[in-house]
Amino acid sequence: MAAAATKLLLTDLVSSIDRVPDNYIRPEANRPNLIEVKVSDISSIPLIDLQGLSGPNRDDTIKQIGQACQQDGFFQIKNHGIPEEVVQAILNVAREFFRLPESERLKNYSEDPLKTTRLSTSFNIKTEKVSNWRDFLRFHCYPLEEYVHEWPTNPPSFRKEVGEYCTRVRELVLKLLEAISESLGLERDYISKNLGKHGQHMAMNYYPPCPQPELTYGLPGHTDQGLITILLQDDVPGLQVLKDGKWVAVNPIPNTFIVNIGDQMQAISNDKYKSIIHRAVVNCDRERISIPTFYCPSPEALIGPAMGLIDHEHPAVYRSFTYEEYYQKFWNRGLRTECCLDIFKMPLA
Repeated sequence: MAAAATKLLLTDLVSSIDRVPDNYIRPEANRPNLIEVKVSDISSIPLIDLQGLSGPNRDDTIKQIGQACQQDGFFQIKNHGIPEEVVQAILNVAREFFRLPESERLKNYSEDPLKTTRLSTSFNIKTEKVSNWRDFLRFHCYPLEEYVHEWPTNPPSFRKEVGEYCTRVRELVLKLLEAISESLGLERDYISKNLGKHGQHMAMNYYPPCPQPELTYGLPGHTDQGLITILLQDDVPGLQVLKDGKWVAVNPIPNTFIVNIGDQMQAISNDKYKSIIHRAVVNCDRERISIPTFYCPSPEALIGPAMGLIDHEHPAVYRSFTYEEYYQKFWNRGLRTECCLDIFKMPLA
């Protein structure tokens, strides 16, 4: 066991253990309680057909998106315009990456959360007390030409497949941001114009099979620090969303993405749209891969409630802040159930 404990990555530890090591075990009151989880259906997480955005039903589709942002903070999308082969290629390249020999993967390893391309484990191992059952490769991908040279060169197709996927997802995000702006009653380009130079990060999350999934998390309950997240899942369930005080399992639907509102969108919307708490659980039989794209402001962008959403009845809920300030606080405080946004609330008069 001592030798196993020296492994930097969970992927290289799991083959030698038959129980969850102590540093992954959650206190009893803070365990997944998987028996009480509801499985999602269309009524619990909306499924929106994006084809409607480019036809006569645009207003109706925008209304659906607005309702989903306000009531759920999470929705699923179909007919999103990203070809199935592009999606399959990135899932395949992620699987190949995590199956590379340990020495090859570790070329990308870093414990510094500010490094723009890094392989690591858990969440932030410098600050957390309990580890999470995941390894992840996280990297910046916009502007693509500034970051692609940092990405792994193995598997050989990594940069080509991931670059294509990033570009397609960015196009999808910009289309969604227009619709979300309109749904708030703002100019179509309002949100996009208030993100500075824009930023886009991606993660490839790898959750190995876990011998005692009831004791730990892939990721505990948290909100996303960015503006909007586009999540691609493989066919293994694991994502759960907190809705009306209960956890709902969002099981994968082929050829769809999950969209969730991040903390910056909640701030810009002046609390009209909510950044929802979600988590990843693990299982004992199958590995799981999820690939979130985090679209966000650039570090110097000043974020705060849109002026068009502030009036006498709806005063500004948050002070203005730079995204850089937010990002550093988010990573340093670790994953907590309460939203990091609370730190930026305006003092009550």
